Amino acid sequence: MASHPLLHAFKANKPAFGAWLTLPGTFHARTVAQGSPHLSWVVVDCEHGLVPLVPGAAESIAAIQGAKPGGGPSAIVRIPATGVTASSSWQIKHALDGGARGVLVPLVSTADKAKEVVSDSRFPPLGRRGFGSPFTHGTWGVTVPEYLQSANESILVMVQIENKEAVENVHEIAKVDGIDALFIGPYDLSISLGYPPPSPDPHPEIEQVIQKIRQATHAAGKKCAIFCTSGKQAALRAKEGFDMINVTSDTGAMSEGIAKHLSDAVTG
Repeated sequence: MASHPLLHAFKANKPAFGAWLTLPGTFHARTVAQGSPHLSWVVVDCEHGLVPLVPGAAESIAAIQGAKPGGGPSAIVRIPATGVTASSSWQIKHALDGGARGVLVPLVSTADKAKEVVSDSRFPPLGRRGFGSPFTHGTWGVTVPEYLQSANESILVMVQIENKEAVENVHEIAKVDGIDALFIGPYDLSISLGYPPPSPDPHPEIEQVIQKIRQATHAAGKKCAIFCTSGKQAALRAKEGFDMINVTSDTGAMSEGIAKHLSDAVTG
C-alpha cells in the first residue's frame, strides 16, 4: 500500500507524533503536512474543526498524502460526534471513501458501539463496508484490486475514550477485535468526570484515570493514543508508553508562532 507512517510506527512499536487539522483548504492541509519530517500523522477534525466531511475531508486527505515525494503523513479523519445509539456508518463511509488511512470515532462508550465501528470500517467478510467510490484507490496510489485486497489490514480503526461510561467499559472496548487504538480525549474526559479541563496538564485524579486507560489498552494488545498541546507534554507521554501522541494543532501553532515572533520584535 501507499505511504502510511502511523501504521509503520504501530508495527515497529515506536511512538508516533502527529498534529490536529481544524481548518479547511488543500493548501492549508499541505502546509501542515510539510511542517516537519517527524510528523507521522495528521487528524482531519470533522467533529469540532471547521472541515466539512464531504467534500472537505477528501480534499484535505489528498493534500496531506501528496505533501511529500513518496507520500505524506497518515491522514486520519475524526468523524462528527456520535453517541451510543447514533449511527456512524455513513460518516465512516465518507471518511474512508475520501482516502483516509484511518478513522477516529468520538464518544464510543460501549463494546457494542466499538463493534459497530469496526464493521462499518471493514469490507466483507470482516465487516459491512460498501465499495463504489471511483476516487479512493487513487488517493492511496494503488489499483482497485490492490485497495480491496489490502484495505482491511491497512486502515486503522480508533475510538475515543472520553466519558464516564467509556472508562467503566474500557476493558471490554479494548478487547473488541478490529479496534486498533483507544484515543484519550483529556478535555471531555475531565469534564465528564466532574473536573476542570487540563491547564495544560490534567487534574491529578484524571491523570490516574488516564494511566488506567493506557494500562487496560496495552493489556488487550492495542495501541493507546492521547491528545497533547505541546512538544514538552508529548515527550513526557511518549516516555510513559503512549503510542500515538498529538503534539499541536494548526490553530494553536499559528497563534503561538505569531505571538512569539511579535513578542521578540517588540522586546528585541
